[in-house]
Amino acid sequence: DAPRTGQGRSGAMEDWARRGDGNGVVANLARRVTAAKQTGGAARKLTIKPFKERPKLPADFEEDSWRMLSNAVDAVHQKRPVSESFETLYRRVEDVCLHKLGAGLYARLRASCESHVRERVATLRGKDGAEDPVAFLNRVDDVWGDHCDATLTIRSVFLYLDRTHVAHQAGGEGASGANTSAVGTSSRPEGARVADRSSSSSSSVESVRSLWDMGLALFRASLADDTARRGTDGAAPHGDDVLGKATRGLLALVERERGGEAVDRGKVKRLTRAYRALGVYSDRFEKQFLDATRAFYRAEGTSFARNGDVGEYLAHCETRLDEEQRRCDDYLESGTRRALVACVEKELVDRHVGWIVDNGFDAMMDSTDVTGLRRMHALLRRVDGGLAKLRVAFGAAVRARGLAVVKDEDNDVGMVANMLELKRRADEVAEESFGGDEAFNAVVKESFESFVNQRQNRPAELIAKHIDVKLRGAGKGETEDELEHSLDRVMALFRHIQGKDVFEAFYKKDLAKRLLLGKSASNDAEKSMISRLKAECGSQFTTKLEGMFKDVDISRDVMRSFRSDSERFAKVEAAGVELYVNVLTAGYWPTYPTVEVSLPPEMDALQGLFRDHYLGKHGGRRLVWQNSLGHCVLRAEFPKCGVKELAVSLFQAVVCLLFNGAGPDGRLTFEEIRAASGIEDKELRRTLQSLACGKVRVLVKEPKGRDVEDGDSFSINEQFNERLYRVKVNSIQLKETKEENAATNERVFQDRQYQIDAAIVRIMKTRKTLSHQLLIAELLAQVKFPARPTDLKKRIESLIDREYLERDRTNAQVYNYLA
Repeated sequence: DAPRTGQGRSGAMEDWARRGDGNGVVANLARRVTAAKQTGGAARKLTIKPFKERPKLPADFEEDSWRMLSNAVDAVHQKRPVSESFETLYRRVEDVCLHKLGAGLYARLRASCESHVRERVATLRGKDGAEDPVAFLNRVDDVWGDHCDATLTIRSVFLYLDRTHVAHQAGGEGASGANTSAVGTSSRPEGARVADRSSSSSSSVESVRSLWDMGLALFRASLADDTARRGTDGAAPHGDDVLGKATRGLLALVERERGGEAVDRGKVKRLTRAYRALGVYSDRFEKQFLDATRAFYRAEGTSFARNGDVGEYLAHCETRLDEEQRRCDDYLESGTRRALVACVEKELVDRHVGWIVDNGFDAMMDSTDVTGLRRMHALLRRVDGGLAKLRVAFGAAVRARGLAVVKDEDNDVGMVANMLELKRRADEVAEESFGGDEAFNAVVKESFESFVNQRQNRPAELIAKHIDVKLRGAGKGETEDELEHSLDRVMALFRHIQGKDVFEAFYKKDLAKRLLLGKSASNDAEKSMISRLKAECGSQFTTKLEGMFKDVDISRDVMRSFRSDSERFAKVEAAGVELYVNVLTAGYWPTYPTVEVSLPPEMDALQGLFRDHYLGKHGGRRLVWQNSLGHCVLRAEFPKCGVKELAVSLFQAVVCLLFNGAGPDGRLTFEEIRAASGIEDKELRRTLQSLACGKVRVLVKEPKGRDVEDGDSFSINEQFNERLYRVKVNSIQLKETKEENAATNERVFQDRQYQIDAAIVRIMKTRKTLSHQLLIAELLAQVKFPARPTDLKKRIESLIDREYLERDRTNAQVYNYLA
């Protein structure tokens, strides 16, 4: 039963090895047993006996071991070759620890390292006053590097001590740190990170630490002694101690780098990691670094704002923020990033938000500088209230430009095109520069709603006319997809109009002309536009518009039925005139004034034939001929160009046909034409002006002039010479007059009165009693078009007269509903 203690095991093995044959050779027991069996002898029994006395260490074992290890420690710190092999040194440390001498070894090792560390730190005090802080960093970097290398080497030699004695003494957290630091690492930065995790186990140099943490604690204590010796406050940003000078050197390097100089980032990174490992990063570097950063960027921002361009300044801010981000990635601690970025944002952006927006936004909007505005948005979103100021500026810019377009009465022709361009630019900025932020999209919507309705009905009318131009095929080069895109853009404006009833009135009138006069470029585009309006405003808005298309389709069936009436159609063919009639439902189509005209006998007879056929099929109906909407194709022969076809209005056709029966000189006076045609005076003057004074002159007027006066005479233009076979004669009657526009607006106003009356009755029927102010407020909230309080008051008075309401007997400002 040999002793099993750690101390006795080595001695027992040596004693057992000495026992054997006389030559000192250990007997091979297995061979002896085999030989005995072969000779037939009895097997010998192996007996293990205890030592007669406990083995003892040599008296000088501990001193001898420390002498060997101390020489190695001195050689490592002094960067001399080590006389013994590292394996021999490691085994000796293991033997010392196995014999429970680890505590003394640890204390001696700490004392030795402390002495060397103090000597090493003392070398940094030689040139206090004269040495440049940046040059001083080179010596600090060398000293720190030597210390880390020496500590790592010593830890490798004393690894068994680190894993056993230190781990057992330090306890839970210290053991974890010791075991972690025992992992073989050769890089100083990794060692620094490991040490930082484990160094929190104790704040005292006297406590048992992992060997790496012990080295850091000794280095930190030496620096603290240096600070105390100089009488400098450890938190002072400009102290003359080692850390103070090193911090000033680091800040100088950072400032040089910000100024565009190239610096050794590796050195800066090693030193900031040293600060972190020593536990002084926050107090002795980070605070001073942020203060210096704040002062640097405050001065730079003020200088730039005084003399620089906003666009260049924003690019500069973006570059600076990227630089500071990379600086954090390269050599600063991750915890510094947030404070550093916030400092730069505060000094470069937050302090100058007003200057950035006031001096740069309008210019960028005028030039649609998408990149500059995107950069402005990205920077202002970093500071509190930045985006709010940007939204205010954006809305003001859109409103100002929109009001200039809408209020320019001299350029009504280009109003819609200019508003569409403004909408395109505003949407482009909101989408591409502001990232499609819903808040900025809402600003565009609110801004357009505010200025589009500044002139009440006029924008709605012009939008309807713009659509009319598009659907009549004014953009001949547009493809179907381009036309659809144009209509989508116009609908974006239409959504902002409050007076949609005005738009409906003018759109319906223009649609009627396109359908009846064959001016529409695409039937599919017409129906696509109706679908857009239906989706936007509901089916009630488009009921009449859809009814107009339905009437056109029904008219085709009616004409097929008329042509199948052989008896009547034979008379039409005999007259040599082709007839096509559109039968319109009065409730769907705009209201047209009845214009009398004396038709040629052939046309009058054809109208009679169709009337008899239609009324015979549909009893109880009444037909009213709208001569102002008729159009004809005349075949005429001219002396110089021969036979041509003239596309004219019905009134133009009536006037031209009168010259077939003119006298020998072929002339007719204005009075003769008026008497023969029966056309109203004003309409006749427009008709003659289009035939004799337009681009295509079928007639010649005497005397010459742009206006038709009483006594003027007209004759066929014998010099008429057009290359095309079919010639279109522009009809002035198709162009809307001021009177027609006024009549359309008046009809809209009448419709609005009915809507206001219905709203008043609906509100009062629900509330029974209501004050004047509350009733006006309710009405303004319910009606879907702009209304003036004076107009609403007139409708209230009208309802009082018609006994729908009454004034309260005690308070004239209160209305009561009469059931």
